[in-house]
Amino acid sequence: MVLGILTSIAACPAIIGTTEAVRQGQKQNAREKHRSRKSNLLVTCSDPSRKARDIHGGTVVLRDKKLYVTTVNPKAKFPEDYEDDNERIRGYGHLFAGYFFPYPDSTWGRRGEGYVSTIQEDPPQLNWIYVDKDTYEVKYGLRKEAEGHIVGPWNCSPIDRRLTFDGWEGWTVVEEKPGEWALYFDVDDDGLEGRVPLDKRIMEIELTRRETRMQKGDPIL
Repeated sequence: MVLGILTSIAACPAIIGTTEAVRQGQKQNAREKHRSRKSNLLVTCSDPSRKARDIHGGTVVLRDKKLYVTTVNPKAKFPEDYEDDNERIRGYGHLFAGYFFPYPDSTWGRRGEGYVSTIQEDPPQLNWIYVDKDTYEVKYGLRKEAEGHIVGPWNCSPIDRRLTFDGWEGWTVVEEKPGEWALYFDVDDDGLEGRVPLDKRIMEIELTRRETRMQKGDPIL
């Protein structure tokens, strides 16, 4: 009897430790649920120029295999290209709706994962988000299109959930055409020197994830 009591007492710390580990694991899983939820990307730009108004408070959209920033609600008008009097009109693009997803054969560990986004509503289809290794443009495509480029790791800051890439925030936008701002990542942290013509406007931005609105019938994770 005494031996049994002593054994139980000796086992208590282990039991308590195991229970606490399970609780911590459950809390961690709850905190990480947001990673699998579709989120839009909201843009913050603190550049002092008036040009910042073109993008500050805007969103990221996908169009023509690239990512762009716009303050125009892509769902307010025609989100895709459309025909008007036999003329093809360019739409604003598909609103980014992405989430973290394990990239095949990656070795990033806790540094992050791959990143995917829907590219159309019907039928639903996902593409990988990646950074072009030559131009540093942020693009989207199938795995065969992403291979050979910089595909991750993608992550986000723990509190504000600002998007990070390879462990930091090097997001910039380039005005490729008047009022058309393409998303880049400043891989070398040198202001995209040699990647973008000198006459193009470049501004630094931050990207924050915001979960898409839950629709009736969506699963509760």
